[in-house]
Amino acid sequence: MVYKSQTPYMLNPGRILVYVVLIVGSLIAMMPFIWMILATFKTGAEVRQIPPTFFPAQFTWDNYKTIFNDPKLPLRLFYRNSFIIASSVTALVLFTSSLFGYIFAKYEFKGKRVLFWFILATMMIPFQVTMIPGYLILVKLGLLNKLSGLIIPSAISAFGIFLMTQFAKSIPGEILDAARVEGAGEWRIYRSIALPQLGPALATLGMLTFMSNWNAYLWPLIVLTEQDKRTLPIILTWYTTQHSNQIHLSMTASVLVVMPILLVFLLAQRWIVRGLTLSGMKG
Repeated sequence: MVYKSQTPYMLNPGRILVYVVLIVGSLIAMMPFIWMILATFKTGAEVRQIPPTFFPAQFTWDNYKTIFNDPKLPLRLFYRNSFIIASSVTALVLFTSSLFGYIFAKYEFKGKRVLFWFILATMMIPFQVTMIPGYLILVKLGLLNKLSGLIIPSAISAFGIFLMTQFAKSIPGEILDAARVEGAGEWRIYRSIALPQLGPALATLGMLTFMSNWNAYLWPLIVLTEQDKRTLPIILTWYTTQHSNQIHLSMTASVLVVMPILLVFLLAQRWIVRGLTLSGMKG
């Protein structure tokens, strides 16, 4: 009979020191963001006073009421535009990246290596180089000043294909062969076997893609020329410029733009950490 040790897990001093350093470093890194959130509940005079206060002396919701009641700032419209663009691009990138990554990892065809390296090479081209050609293509296709003009060109991600290829290589080929023997088609194998295995990687890629498109500024500013088609980062810049002397309102608007990203991260953090951990074990 084998007895398991009942000795509780003990933290050594070195590990405790590491935890303390990480906690202190995290608090220092989060301090500006926490201060910004608390500043949204302060009056304009309190935000500007010297020395500054950390917690609101007089808690108020007036900043949020001012922004939500501003007729020049229809937040619902800009939230909708940003959400449509970010969620659509994320869904398309997850589909194309997982499909192409699975194909590159598990299929052999002529020119596979050259095509894969060509896709990776596109990651080395600065966005500024492709910006003008991309704009001219959108003009020719009639996609300028349309949300689809931001969604369609972003449907394929070279980084996403690379990430999914590395993960898909870890899927045992025996499982795929067994499914083929049982009569499963290639699409069924991809959908029922490959996709569940790629879950952590898909969560990580989805979060990064959603965050990147939600925070995008330069390309949407170029493509979307009408005010009612623009996204939150563009409107935030316009609003902070219009209210440059009202820091409390600018910070409140910034928090409203950042909160959806924070919520998405909190909901997906378990999968993201797992995906990053597994990606470190590849190779």
